[in-house]
Amino acid sequence: MSKRFSTLPLREDMLKNLDSLGYAEMTPIQSESLPHILEGKDVIAKAKTGSGKTAAFGIGLLDRLDVKRFRIQTLILCPTRELADQVAKEIRRLARFTHNVKVLLLSGGMPFGPEKGSLEHGAHIIVGTPGRVQDHIGKGTLILDDVHTLVLDEADRMLDMGFSEAILKIISNVPNERQTMLFSATFPESIKQLSSSIQRNALQVTVEAVHDNNSIETHLYKVPAHTKTDALSTLLMHYSPESTIVFCNTKLECQEVADDLNHEGIHALTLHGDLDQKERTEVLVLFANRSCPVLIATDVAARGLDIKEVGAVVNYDLPHDPEVYVHRIGRTGRAGNEGLALSLYTPSERKKVNAIDEYLGLSLQDEDISLFEKSKRTQLIPAMVTLLIFGGKKDKVRPGDILGALTGDAGIDGKAVGQIDLFKVVTYVAIERSVARKAFERLRDGKIKGRKFKVVLID
Repeated sequence: MSKRFSTLPLREDMLKNLDSLGYAEMTPIQSESLPHILEGKDVIAKAKTGSGKTAAFGIGLLDRLDVKRFRIQTLILCPTRELADQVAKEIRRLARFTHNVKVLLLSGGMPFGPEKGSLEHGAHIIVGTPGRVQDHIGKGTLILDDVHTLVLDEADRMLDMGFSEAILKIISNVPNERQTMLFSATFPESIKQLSSSIQRNALQVTVEAVHDNNSIETHLYKVPAHTKTDALSTLLMHYSPESTIVFCNTKLECQEVADDLNHEGIHALTLHGDLDQKERTEVLVLFANRSCPVLIATDVAARGLDIKEVGAVVNYDLPHDPEVYVHRIGRTGRAGNEGLALSLYTPSERKKVNAIDEYLGLSLQDEDISLFEKSKRTQLIPAMVTLLIFGGKKDKVRPGDILGALTGDAGIDGKAVGQIDLFKVVTYVAIERSVARKAFERLRDGKIKGRKFKVVLID
């Protein structure tokens, strides 16, 4: 099967837009699923974040969309607000070739009123989280009578988060005559049951999560349970990755490990189900912009993250399922970069190691962690610091305005300014530690676009 988009029965303007976005060759999930999606068939696809699945279902739903018919024709359900936001942005990019396609985001953690107002003005495509979509249906502000395309993205995570009942209630409000696409990183029994209840003769597409062994260096260490945190800090100081995701199996353990690392001078933040949306967003920004070198997460909380470069993944706890191990380590060594996968296990977890060996067809060998001495550099301090500005899109602030304020009067080299994340009412700016204090004072005492904004240094 050819891998080029031009071999698909797509409109010329869509092909031109895909080309302008740099989409020439299809990813495996796209080449396997798109021909069936374009034929209007139900599809259940096994694919993880970063596989190109959003473009797969996005191209399919836009191909079916009748822009002149100003009704909600597509519903996309996602487990979290940030994934829903990511999906909505990608759909808008894919839809640039067509004028007046309205994509509306409905998600928890956002005010209900503005969403209600937007719905009154109509939309073609709804991207939302199950809880918020169900709220709108219950209040009569969302009518799904004209939906002909339904997408469940990261369906396994939605079930893990307890959205099973909400999903079924939402789908009961969607016409039976529809195309249903279900995307999931794993295929547990619960997903198979969901598929059989909401899909018809669904074609199963599986793209195995395989990784280039040459790009990921793996190491395995057997340690007594009571020395695991000490072993973790030893590994972090020995390898000193610029960014590391540490996986724990429970949110309680995440917090305990983070507290221990911070006590040792290793900057670490946690990502788990108890964080509210604002806290979660801030954690992700600080990790992605290199202001925090270590993120400690549970599998459920980390699903849907699309952080381009992760230097290392550490399995503080080995997962119960070997497939999850593959998904975890696949977050490093991407896009031609070299990655590091480090795993700790206690003597009682030998069965998990054997299961991973069998699944991968490998034989992971134990290494002796006692050969490592803790680095004389007793702290892992990030090179970047983040400035939080209490002004954002609502205030018509743009990244260029902030860059200008820092590089103009302040005289800071533009190369010292890192990632700028602009949100509705706040903006996060990463800046090199050596000039962070100067940048903070400049923004605190000066103005951006002729206005003063409150600024906080997060370190």
